[in-house]
Amino acid sequence: MKIKLISLVIGTTLSFSALAAEPTAEHYVVSIPEGSHINYSGAFASAFPNGLPVGIGSGLLFTGKQGDALTFATVTDRGPNADAPKIGQNEAKIFVTPDFAPQLLSIRVESGKAEATNVRPLHDDKGNINGLPLQSGMIGSTNEVALSDTLKTLTGDNRGLDTEGITPDGKGGFWLCDEYGPFIVNVDGKGKIIAIHGPQALDGEKSIAGGLPNIIKWRQPNRGFEGITRMPDGRIIAAVQSTLDIDGKSKKKALFTRLVSFDPATGKTAMYGYPIDDVYDKNSDAKIGDIVALDDQHILLIEQGGDKNDVMRNNIYKVNLSQASDLSAFDKPGEYPEFDSADQLVKRGIQLASKTLAVDLRKLGWQQEKAEGLALIDSKTLAVANDNDFGVKTVMQQPVDGKKLKDYRVNDQGKLTVDDKVVATTIGIKPLEKPEADSELWVVTLPEPLL
Repeated sequence: MKIKLISLVIGTTLSFSALAAEPTAEHYVVSIPEGSHINYSGAFASAFPNGLPVGIGSGLLFTGKQGDALTFATVTDRGPNADAPKIGQNEAKIFVTPDFAPQLLSIRVESGKAEATNVRPLHDDKGNINGLPLQSGMIGSTNEVALSDTLKTLTGDNRGLDTEGITPDGKGGFWLCDEYGPFIVNVDGKGKIIAIHGPQALDGEKSIAGGLPNIIKWRQPNRGFEGITRMPDGRIIAAVQSTLDIDGKSKKKALFTRLVSFDPATGKTAMYGYPIDDVYDKNSDAKIGDIVALDDQHILLIEQGGDKNDVMRNNIYKVNLSQASDLSAFDKPGEYPEFDSADQLVKRGIQLASKTLAVDLRKLGWQQEKAEGLALIDSKTLAVANDNDFGVKTVMQQPVDGKKLKDYRVNDQGKLTVDDKVVATTIGIKPLEKPEADSELWVVTLPEPLL
């Protein structure tokens, strides 16, 4: 059996051998219509003469067939950003276009081509929102310092979202999930925010939204909700990207990450443990990419990350929630299950979800680091998308010999320092090279139905 990969960039067809009864894949590079790129007139605009590419693929939803065409909805994340040195002890990020509003888009796959269209910025009654981090002191703040492309400090207005997943709301709109809060957000079909739900504040805490379990506030910074799906019975399931870091002490040892169930009709919540693979140097290295419902008790889930040998893994698992314990009953100060060994979980009567491998994307030829969009076309057909981070990256100009990005600091004047001394080194922003810069969409056909 041969697997055909269609590349729209180089216009050639590649093939490689596969075992019988293995999945097959068609590979598309999603194009963006002229005029849909992100305008950028900042300090490094000369490197981006056509603007920035839209970073689609943070979430993916199959919306149906139109004749021979497949149609999808997708969502971007918080916008073009790049790594920066710390400011003091605080992490920092460069927001290349600070006024960028996360976007909904549509994707159409037809006649060997995939194209993104129908851009809709997320907005509320005040206008377009942004992707800047929430201010410190709020539940959902990452304590990141947002910097411009010239390393000047930016200030958000607590309307920032880092959207990472999309699922229908059954009313013509969508539920999105976010990494900051972490939040789940209901929007209409045009991207207007209807409702936001986040960790319920305890006494003395400040929050933007409530209704979800308080414990998920312990998500690792920028590792909030990474995937979301609507179950056939109407419940919303949102997946925390990585292990929780309760009191800053649990992320490396926790054996699972959390799947949060929310019923929009009643407000009822529950939480289930998804067991991460025992292959990472630290358990906190495991990352969820996206999820999609199969039925009321089963979901598909992307788990990925570099293993102990720094080999990247991108696996899709079929996850059974039918016997999984609701962790809410076990969440007590000093007794959180994240601190338990496998034997201790068993002794406490805590059962995690079970899982079986459905697709090893790397064996199919997947080369991108991140698979962040997962959609179910039918019982034997999936779609997977990557996040290209808007095609930008940080580069060091006139670096100090032997020093890496982590060795520098940004001072109050926006200058780089090493050991508290200002240096001539500056930071630049440049385009990613292909294939990392591509927005890919794969249509994967399985040898057997999932259910």
